[in-house]
Amino acid sequence: MTLNFALEHEAFRQEVRAFIAENLDEHMRAMMAQSKNHYLDKAEQVRWFKRLGRKGWIAPGWPVEYGGPGWDLTQRYIFDMEMAIADAPDANNMGVKMCGPVLMAFGTPEQKAQHLPKILNSDVWWCQGYSEPNAGSDLASLSLKAERDGDDYVLNGSKMWTTHAQWADWMFCLARTSNEGRRQNGISFLLIDMKTPGITVAPIATLDGPAEGQQEVNQTFFDNVRVPVSNRVGAEGDGWTCAKHLLQFERGGALAPLVKARLSKLRRIASVERADDGQALIEDPDFWRKFCDLEIRMEALSAFELRTFAVGAKGQPLGAVSSALKVIGSELVQAVTELAVEAVGVYAQPFVRDTWEMLRPGTRAFRAGPNYAAAISPTYFNHRKYSIYAGSNEIQRNIIAKMILGL
Repeated sequence: MTLNFALEHEAFRQEVRAFIAENLDEHMRAMMAQSKNHYLDKAEQVRWFKRLGRKGWIAPGWPVEYGGPGWDLTQRYIFDMEMAIADAPDANNMGVKMCGPVLMAFGTPEQKAQHLPKILNSDVWWCQGYSEPNAGSDLASLSLKAERDGDDYVLNGSKMWTTHAQWADWMFCLARTSNEGRRQNGISFLLIDMKTPGITVAPIATLDGPAEGQQEVNQTFFDNVRVPVSNRVGAEGDGWTCAKHLLQFERGGALAPLVKARLSKLRRIASVERADDGQALIEDPDFWRKFCDLEIRMEALSAFELRTFAVGAKGQPLGAVSSALKVIGSELVQAVTELAVEAVGVYAQPFVRDTWEMLRPGTRAFRAGPNYAAAISPTYFNHRKYSIYAGSNEIQRNIIAKMILGL
């Protein structure tokens, strides 16, 4: 698909490129090139958020009245595409992408005043408390108890896969406030200060072998944690409505720009790596066929995303279409990481625990193979999560079958 932007949109694209050139410094670029999960460490990530915030670009999807830039669909697509091509850190942190929209839709004026400006200024870090040891994709079966005690809820239980909970100042959380009636009707949406006594964050080791600064997922335990009732978003028992609203944003984001950037990087690698006959790997017919197949799928995904977001720009909810976007996009991201492992061959095998070690001044670390190969396998393992988070793809297919196909 060829996009011919209007003059004002082409000017905006140049503005985005100029911003990236000025603000994405060499240290950030070097860290991103060796990142296993497309994050920087917290200090660098917040530094990037602050730069976006000063430009007014930290919350591309927020309405103007809440501090958003007021971009149209094409501007948002251009922004995502240029950020992905530049391999810039993801600007869609959980406060901006997920908690903020829920507060705008269901929060009280006091909750909005307390939290939205701090999210916009990157003064707080948010994490998500949804999944549990026995309630992942079947989120309605969650069991974290929130029992009413005067003006507080008392929480006991745990949450799983809480991304960057070790960095978080606040958590938006689903908790069970009732066991009566339908399971969904007993769930409430709570905002929790992570400094509250009784909260313990324990890291979960993953196959990518994250070193300090790249630790990503955790289990979070609640032992008689008191949360003010005033921190509940919406009425008691309306958490499922908030959760469904939030998941549209978690599942329905644009992945085509990211895939396009990853394919561009993969093309550069395959132009350097050699096939069995000594020619550039990109010229090998079998590899080229696989690469072209991914490019075709990427263009189809891009067209699907643009058409879908055009509907969303008119104020219509994405609904179950966000599930289709999530399935197609996540599986394509994983396919790119699989072909990248194939491209670097034996250099995908050495285990590099700390891919940022070589960037530290005075390091004497030795790494087998080219630098671009170090993060390939860790990224492959890390990205197995794409088809699991926000509800596994098997669950998404059930939603598509029921809500779109009527089966």
